[in-house]
Amino acid sequence: MLVPTQLIIQTFIKHKVLKHSSHLDVVSVSGVAFNSRQYRSLLTVDNGEKFGNWTWPEMCPDKFFAVGFSVRVESNQYGADDTALNGIRLICAKDGNRSFLYSVESHTGYFGDWSQPQYCPSGMLTSFQIRVEPHQGLFGDDTAINNIKFRCSSNPMLEAPGMNWGEYGSWSQECRDGGICGIETKMEEYQYGLDDSTLNDVRFHCCNKPLQ
Repeated sequence: MLVPTQLIIQTFIKHKVLKHSSHLDVVSVSGVAFNSRQYRSLLTVDNGEKFGNWTWPEMCPDKFFAVGFSVRVESNQYGADDTALNGIRLICAKDGNRSFLYSVESHTGYFGDWSQPQYCPSGMLTSFQIRVEPHQGLFGDDTAINNIKFRCSSNPMLEAPGMNWGEYGSWSQECRDGGICGIETKMEEYQYGLDDSTLNDVRFHCCNKPLQ
């Protein structure tokens, strides 16, 4: 999907970095302002679903890495159309300093609420795993991605407060000599009263840590 130059400029101007006393505060959105950042590799998994298209990548600023995340989740609709996980937001920091933070999220769905951020106790996000409900057939209710787990370079595993339909697949490969620095989502657009599945797949960019 092409993003108009005007939108890129507006995103860059509107969302400047803010200084915070705690990493629990609101973070600043960097959007597509840093998409020219070079990355080493892409982390992917093989259990994403088939609906929708890959959208635009969003990258942490140069020398920033993802140290935490939050998710947008629609709760159980009890007979109405469920969509489960609608979006994933990475929270980026530089050199372990959590007082200056950016967030990036690529394209997100329209349903549900954002969760409270979760952070690696130290280090950065290095790999991921997604919980996916397979296609439910012509008359079924598709939800696609239901939840996500991340592993930190300091070894803890963080699981989002997503939904429980489907199963977890295999872990992605791991970012080595660095960490996750960007995100790109595969999103089914709004279906106007038909079955919405929203977020169907996700992949993450790996960047090397700068040499000291």
